[in-house]
Amino acid sequence: MKNNHLYYLDNLRVVLIMLVIAHHVGQAYGPTGGWWPIQEEARTPILDPFFTVNRSFFMSLFFMISGYFTVMSVDKWGSRTYIRDRFLRLGLPVLSFGLVMIPMQLFVFESGSAFPIEVAHLWFLEHLLIFSAVYAFWRMISKNTGHEENTRTDPPGYLKILVFAMLLAIISAVVRIWFPIDRWVYLLGFIKVAFADVPRDLSFFIIGLIAYRRNWFLRFPKKEGLVWLAVGGTLAVMWYVYALAGRNFLPFSDIQMGIIYPIWESVLCCGMCIGLTVLFREYFNRQGSLWSVLAKSQFAAYVLHPLIVLPFQYLLLGFALTPFTKFLLATLASIPVTFLVSSWLRKPLHL
Repeated sequence: MKNNHLYYLDNLRVVLIMLVIAHHVGQAYGPTGGWWPIQEEARTPILDPFFTVNRSFFMSLFFMISGYFTVMSVDKWGSRTYIRDRFLRLGLPVLSFGLVMIPMQLFVFESGSAFPIEVAHLWFLEHLLIFSAVYAFWRMISKNTGHEENTRTDPPGYLKILVFAMLLAIISAVVRIWFPIDRWVYLLGFIKVAFADVPRDLSFFIIGLIAYRRNWFLRFPKKEGLVWLAVGGTLAVMWYVYALAGRNFLPFSDIQMGIIYPIWESVLCCGMCIGLTVLFREYFNRQGSLWSVLAKSQFAAYVLHPLIVLPFQYLLLGFALTPFTKFLLATLASIPVTFLVSSWLRKPLHL
């Protein structure tokens, strides 16, 4: 497969990293179920649907792209080499961050205990390491060399995607009876898991694995892909309208929302993951020098961005500005500085 076919995936991941940075900037200024070190007293309600829409698809899209590259890498390097590389590439940043957090938890945040070890946003690396290692191990024990030709089956149509979305919604709704959204648990004291999101994230990682073998990313029809993007975008806009203006006019009970929300989330996730992949394939499948640097720095930017975001949020604490203005200023400052610092540090830190 030619490298120029993959520019669109690198570019898409860069944009997703920017969205992750904006999401974490917003945690200081909007209503969120997640924890963040800096918390402003004043909050802007517009960030409520921003958080909800983001969390409904952007990490699952990361997992889907990662699954796609996982198959490619195991085919190229073999399972043993791939597993060793993943433990170094993904495991070492998590381990290093965890060792730094132990004294921080004891002496700065005064939690009174070093366990569970807080890995913060690096939960994604933990999950990706587990998912990809399980896949590579399966390839190893099944003696599947991966050198067979990729099958050229037709991508799934509207009906199959909707059936998948409904099944995902049902499974997610059942899991959330015991594990609501934003409830994090720590397996073995350091593996951070929000089980409410595992069915969606794992499903899209598996879709990425299948998509590579069946050439779905390259063969998904442009028209259908843009239709799915319109579906995802429409559902996102509907949530913004409902969250900001519609709750008082159309209240739902907890039971009703427990049914409606997983369906909305699953269909939106399918729409955005399919639609953005096709959009970038069709219109952003090239790289100039700037985007090449951004693409090379994306992993470092994900790992390092809180170290850039927090100082900007701290600097804005004393200013008499609206929370949304602070959000915009901190985001506009954090994104370029994060990528600039990441481009400098990625090689010395082996990121």
